[in-house]
Amino acid sequence: MAAEQSYPEGLLYHPEHDWARLEGEEGTFGITWFAQDSLGEVVFFDPPSVGTQIKKDEPYAEVESVKAVSDVIAPLSGEIVAVNEALGDEPGAVNEDPYGEGWMVRVRLSDPSERDSLLDREAYEQLVQES
Repeated sequence: MAAEQSYPEGLLYHPEHDWARLEGEEGTFGITWFAQDSLGEVVFFDPPSVGTQIKKDEPYAEVESVKAVSDVIAPLSGEIVAVNEALGDEPGAVNEDPYGEGWMVRVRLSDPSERDSLLDREAYEQLVQES
């Protein structure tokens, strides 16, 4: 059962349909409702390893759905400090709860100023309506 369309306040959004929840020098990343809806049912999540350095705007993981395999784009740069291992057994959590149980990685940010280039909820909703 897929989640209702939503884009929570307080998150930052990347134009490639990824979100970041920032807490100090760390961030939790995942894909947005729009992304999971476009993908369809997610059947596999191929996460990076803890300790991997990721770069803003570049792929850091793959999700496989019934339709396609898609790259997950990093909204910010940093080092992976945690991976949502539960998605290995329950990749459908990405569809059911993209902002909660469907989170993908936690990252220690290497350049917190990059957040200034991300979209707030209002700007992201505008982008989604235009696509």
